[in-house]
Amino acid sequence: MKFIRLIAPLAAALLPVLLPAQNLKEFEKNVTEFTLSNGLHFIVLERHAAPVVSFHTYVNAGSVDDPKGRTGVAHMFEHVAFKGTPEIGGTNPAAEKLALASVEKAYDALEAEKRKGDKTTEAKVKALSEALDKAMEKAGEYVEPNLYPRIIEENGGVGMNASTSEDSTNYFYNFPANRTELWFYLESARFLKPMFREFYKERSVVREERRMRTESDPQGKLMEALLGTAIMAHPYRIPGVGWASDIENLRVADAKEFYEKYYVPANMTISIAGDVVPAKIKQLAETYFGRLPKKSLPERVITEEPEQAGTRRVEIESPAQPMELIAYHRPDQNDKDDAVFDVIDGVLSSGRTSILYKTLVRDKQIALAAEAEATLPGGKYPGLFMFYLMPNQGHTLPELEKELDTVLDQFKKDKVDTATLARVKTRTRAGLIHQLDSNAGLAQLLASYHVNYGDWRKLFTSIEDIDKVTADDVQRVAKQYFTPQNRTIALTVQPAEGNGGAK
Repeated sequence: MKFIRLIAPLAAALLPVLLPAQNLKEFEKNVTEFTLSNGLHFIVLERHAAPVVSFHTYVNAGSVDDPKGRTGVAHMFEHVAFKGTPEIGGTNPAAEKLALASVEKAYDALEAEKRKGDKTTEAKVKALSEALDKAMEKAGEYVEPNLYPRIIEENGGVGMNASTSEDSTNYFYNFPANRTELWFYLESARFLKPMFREFYKERSVVREERRMRTESDPQGKLMEALLGTAIMAHPYRIPGVGWASDIENLRVADAKEFYEKYYVPANMTISIAGDVVPAKIKQLAETYFGRLPKKSLPERVITEEPEQAGTRRVEIESPAQPMELIAYHRPDQNDKDDAVFDVIDGVLSSGRTSILYKTLVRDKQIALAAEAEATLPGGKYPGLFMFYLMPNQGHTLPELEKELDTVLDQFKKDKVDTATLARVKTRTRAGLIHQLDSNAGLAQLLASYHVNYGDWRKLFTSIEDIDKVTADDVQRVAKQYFTPQNRTIALTVQPAEGNGGAK
């Protein structure tokens, strides 16, 4: 998984903090699991150190599940989920329902006119656009802005947020323990009866996110080019935020269809960590989340990326600081060598003792940055192992690329020494204790590991997987995957003089 190298080590580091016995059996005594009749799975970690509770809802669907021509819709529904329900966020549910239907009718008319092409006129399109604006303005009269998040904040909720990745969508925040039932009501209600109010206003927000994070960011553009070049068939090639034209044309019906298909109880996992009584949690879960209707699981992506047969290269013009991304195909998170990739990442790029830092940054001083990422863009399906390079002043990307090839050739030739391997494993085990020693971190981990590996206990056994990695494993995997025919290179080049754009 994308978070394995950084987060899996937390288990070993946190055990002394969480439990004196420092073993899985002791930890298990504080964990309760149950599945509702509709298929929704709960994991409850009982911790009474403070009267607070962290809640994490993990939906096993992300941008990789966006339908063709509707990229960005998974992210779009994440935004919709904060708009509340008919009863939360609106002043007159019945009138608002009619007003929203009028918005869709006006939008349908505008789209139908635009599809006429040469047979329409600017005047007709303008008139229908104005009608749509008026319909949206009317619907807006029934909205009580941001009421859903405001209720949470007014009741002591903190850390409220959500995220959409390639593989999943996550919703999370923390509440005082005496507001636990309120969380059950609010969270279940927004997935039972989501309200698609202010949809087109929120669509503009999502479009702006793409503009800021990709179109105005050289690194974002480069990453998009890398994924689109390295991955030709699998939907991992598509940017998680979606393509601009798709976002601009998303409709309420698209988001509703995605919600109906993927937000089914059996496709969701909820983890709760903090000052709770498991029996009470189960009672509340049945009362509130038991209302969600049972549905079939959605089908998974079946497209497989074909084997690459030679180096691919793509250039992006940018006047910014030169940078280069070099990626190699790798298997998914359930592959037997997943832990080996994490160790390779640690040996090559973790900290000032790593090979890349010592060689390219410290000793030869040809790079400002030389780093690696073991899992990109997600881990549910086969993806990429990526290197990131930025040259120092007076040096070039071709020079850096050549030096990286030399480092990797030597890395494949010479086995990693025992001391380095031990140091990386130790660093990996202790990496994030100060950042994630929290109910929120544990809630996220329990849900993520349950969904991705079928059992949250993998959080503990993954440490054993790291410990089992040998120097022979590292050399074998490096030789197998770090090959020219398995490589894709994406780099920035200066714009052609005088045109400020494409050559």
